[in-house]
Amino acid sequence: MKIGMDTFACNGGKSGVGMYIAQFLKRIPPSQALFELFGWEYDRYLYTDVAPNFEFIPQCSIQGGTANSLWHVYKYAKFAQNRQFDACFFPAAHRYLPYRSPCPTIGVVHDMSAYFRNRKARSHLSTFLRMIIPNSLRRLDVIIAVSEFIKQELIEHTKVKENRIEVIPNGIDITSFYPRQRNEESVLLIQPFSFRRPYVLCVSRIDHPIKNHVRLIEAFGIFKERTKYPHRLVLAGADSNNSGVVKDAAAASAWRNDIFFTGHFPIKSLPELYAGADFVVLPSMYEGFGMGVLEAMACGVPAICARAASLPEAAEHSALYFDPLSAEDMADRMVTVSTDRDIYNECRRLGLERAKVFSWDRCTEKTLQIIYDTAGK
Repeated sequence: MKIGMDTFACNGGKSGVGMYIAQFLKRIPPSQALFELFGWEYDRYLYTDVAPNFEFIPQCSIQGGTANSLWHVYKYAKFAQNRQFDACFFPAAHRYLPYRSPCPTIGVVHDMSAYFRNRKARSHLSTFLRMIIPNSLRRLDVIIAVSEFIKQELIEHTKVKENRIEVIPNGIDITSFYPRQRNEESVLLIQPFSFRRPYVLCVSRIDHPIKNHVRLIEAFGIFKERTKYPHRLVLAGADSNNSGVVKDAAAASAWRNDIFFTGHFPIKSLPELYAGADFVVLPSMYEGFGMGVLEAMACGVPAICARAASLPEAAEHSALYFDPLSAEDMADRMVTVSTDRDIYNECRRLGLERAKVFSWDRCTEKTLQIIYDTAGK
């Protein structure tokens, strides 16, 4: 049995899809199934450590999202036929999909934000792709949704039949994300940065308005004025859509000297960054799964979440929630978790328990079963 696996959306391993692929590949047990990876030439050696025996086939010599989308629409079918795949697996079916396939197809949908709110909030997909991807999703043999929230989004926006969607949540890597010893040092050194403690953390690409950083900056100002605490706000994430709006809001804040942008933060150092935070705020108005809340909880750090999209599904009763449209409400929760030690400790305890529910081993096992069943039909 030969399975093709699309790696185009891994973004050099920096994206959530890149992390998903790495976690999936390193858990594939020896079996009769042969996986062949295909993607950009410059990603050839990205998964060598986790999948040293899998062949990588570079495709689409012209770089760029548009060229790659066209490759999937016009070139993929012949490529898959020539490789004689028994099935093909698309870990980023919400971004790149073929229009037709000579073999059965399975796709994972992590995010439907391209269809959320106004055009500015969904600019990561062109109008062309927003037109063709729903139809391509309907052509998949099986769709794996990473949350019940995404499943409902698929049913609503793409009209996919419910019985063709399987919900398999992502996992959390507990070998990396776990509580660290809390020392009393005032400066935390995480190369190439040094962070003055205490700090409030938000890990997310700087993407306005979906990720809601502007209201977080406003809420941080209210929090500082009410508590007079020395906390800083650390915004860890690469610049994305309208990031200038967020940076302008930070520059205009009376507390601008306490707001720190890291840019893209190395994934291997993220657990240490989480563990050093007093608490984590997830203000996003849209998350397909809510990996950030699980990472925070697994590190033993209280999480404060927007009551929006998949975040309540991920955290359940382990987080404090706020209205994402209200900076005042967000600030109230920040004040509560920083001033009430009982609530702080309870959030920490419940968060550690909740994080145990999510496993990459279970995610991989269930996904492989679907792939093998679909290929064998």
